[in-house]
Amino acid sequence: MTNKPRHNFRRLEVWKESISLTTEIFKTTKTLPKDEKFGIISQMNRCSISVPSNIAEGTSRKSDKHFVTFLEIALGSAFELETLLIVSNNVGYLNDETFEKLLSKDHYVQKYDL
Repeated sequence: MTNKPRHNFRRLEVWKESISLTTEIFKTTKTLPKDEKFGIISQMNRCSISVPSNIAEGTSRKSDKHFVTFLEIALGSAFELETLLIVSNNVGYLNDETFEKLLSKDHYVQKYDL
């Protein structure tokens, strides 16, 4: 008996989009104030990487119920990221153009229908 994943995360469009979002977040956080290294920067990086990571981990589960649980965790991280983007924009760490671009990508991931 093999432990073959029920889904291949590399083929899931939502995983691909969340990888793109995470890459943009990591690039963007490099431009934020250095005194936020252990605050907003760390939190944005951690919750953004949590999205594709939980999608990938969920694909290894043997039941759709468990897979859905990991998708729900990923969605929670995407909502957390949205909150951090809003705060970062409100305090002037992100300009409106960058904010809107990242928020749009995050909303796309949040609303993706598997």
